[in-house]
Amino acid sequence: MTIDTFVVLAYFLFLIAIGWMFRKFTTSTSDYFRGGGKMLWWMVGATAFMTQFSAWTFTGAAGKAFTDGFAVVILFLANAFGYFLNYLYFAPKFRQLRVVTAIDAIRMRFGKTTEQFFTWGSMPDSLISAGVWLNGLAIFVAAVFNIPMEATIIFTGIVLMLMAVTGGSWAVIASDFMQMLVIMAVTITCAIAAYFHGGGIGNIVDNFQGNFLVGNNLNYISIFILWVVFIFIKQFGVMNNSINAYRYLAAKDSENARKAAGLACILMVVGPIIWFLPPWYVSAFMPDFAAQYASMGDKAGDAAYLAFVQNIMPAGMVGLLMSAMFAATMSSMDSGLNRNAGIFVCNFYQPIFRPHANQKELIIVSKLTTIMMGFIIISIGLFINSLRHLSLFDIVLNIGALIGFPMLIPVLLGMWIRKTPDWAGWSTLIVGGVVSFVFGIALKAHHVESLFGLEQPLTGREWSDLVVGLSLAAHVVFTGGWFIMTKFFYKGLTVEREKEVEKLFENWNTPLVSGGDEQQSLDTAQRSMLGNLISVAGFGILAMALIPNDPSGRGLFILCGSIVLTVGILLVSASRKKPEAAAETSAA
Repeated sequence: MTIDTFVVLAYFLFLIAIGWMFRKFTTSTSDYFRGGGKMLWWMVGATAFMTQFSAWTFTGAAGKAFTDGFAVVILFLANAFGYFLNYLYFAPKFRQLRVVTAIDAIRMRFGKTTEQFFTWGSMPDSLISAGVWLNGLAIFVAAVFNIPMEATIIFTGIVLMLMAVTGGSWAVIASDFMQMLVIMAVTITCAIAAYFHGGGIGNIVDNFQGNFLVGNNLNYISIFILWVVFIFIKQFGVMNNSINAYRYLAAKDSENARKAAGLACILMVVGPIIWFLPPWYVSAFMPDFAAQYASMGDKAGDAAYLAFVQNIMPAGMVGLLMSAMFAATMSSMDSGLNRNAGIFVCNFYQPIFRPHANQKELIIVSKLTTIMMGFIIISIGLFINSLRHLSLFDIVLNIGALIGFPMLIPVLLGMWIRKTPDWAGWSTLIVGGVVSFVFGIALKAHHVESLFGLEQPLTGREWSDLVVGLSLAAHVVFTGGWFIMTKFFYKGLTVEREKEVEKLFENWNTPLVSGGDEQQSLDTAQRSMLGNLISVAGFGILAMALIPNDPSGRGLFILCGSIVLTVGILLVSASRKKPEAAAETSAA
């Protein structure tokens, strides 16, 4: 057994232990799907950050960084922009909705028919995204261990599914925080190595193959600018709507939700420079690295980060990075597993088939649904793997623009434009589907070229960027316009529905403040359990300094382990404070 294989297996056992330890926290569907709404801000902030972060960041996004330089950072800065607006306004509002699933809020706003439209309409986006993330992970695993991609997708999918089933959202969110620490520690260590090996950021940029700021294969800079503008619009919509509010429903109160958004924002600003320095180094000093990964075909460019770690970093670091990749993918797949299972059980199974079902039955059905979703995601991952000519980066953006974005328009505008008929919700989805088909599928590059009389044909990159930009623009104008137009057909709601809508907006505007001995005890348990787990992980990484490497290699493991261990010690110390002091810390 190689060192890297041993490290990955040890980390697997560690993640399974987290699920086992947190299983006792799950006694209801509220616990299973959103941690009972009792979690501290640093746990919620970590999971909010990790839902936008997966193995794709180190495959598809790293491949984009390798070919097009700084351009990929724009996507992550757009994420940070969305989280910043969460911090300023939306995050506490979402927590104040006081619902178990995000679709519950849609039912209160638009009624039961729209609830079913969104129940079934929201699943494809997150299932396909989870399949892409699983595929991104398989690229790494197949390249490192020389295992066929198909076998990797099936095996890793089953392992990740079992982890998610074990402890529900408590296990997932608790592991998200630890995984965030490990990933940031590993990537900071890799970035430092890239910085010194490359002679500083300036030298790396100077030697970058092509245009570092905007990338390569561009004939029309205006298309790139259009792409940037609409990526920011898209991520604003993605981050600030009640469907994606699920990440804040777990926070224990409004203030903890706000702080969680602030943490995610800071991490998303700092992260990209740290994550993409290694692939920029590879472009500058190892431009022909893809020959090492010929078996990956057209997707060999997605192994840029792996090439850096295998060629530059000390022995054992690949295993640690692989562990972080599994961790990141598990946390991201939560949106395709735990979240979708919650929507299916709470918004379809229970209200339609078993309105009086007890919590024990609902948790059993929830776990069975999670398993079913896992197999669907594995199937999607296998299908995406067959599309070897497509870029993972482009797949992710197209999914968001064509499937995800039209769903966000009614739930975003619905919280600002109150006087609309209930059918405004589901009819806007239908209009959005038509717009996605016309601008994302039916429209071809030659149509645009002939319409505008372009002298030079659009490159593959330009067309990919243009599809995303045009689709998003069309949804803003046509899909958003349709929803706004429906207010002219508003003739009031039934008394029962008016009460529901009134209750929704009353919750939206009423701050939630937590307290009590039970919550205080739970706060202490969160700090203590996670602090001890993280400390063990920190010591484990420090022990990797014993692996035969040169002094600088050993030093990198000491740096990485010290970062993780320090956080673990701080949490253990906080858990041992007197209750009053602990309460002050959680509110700080």
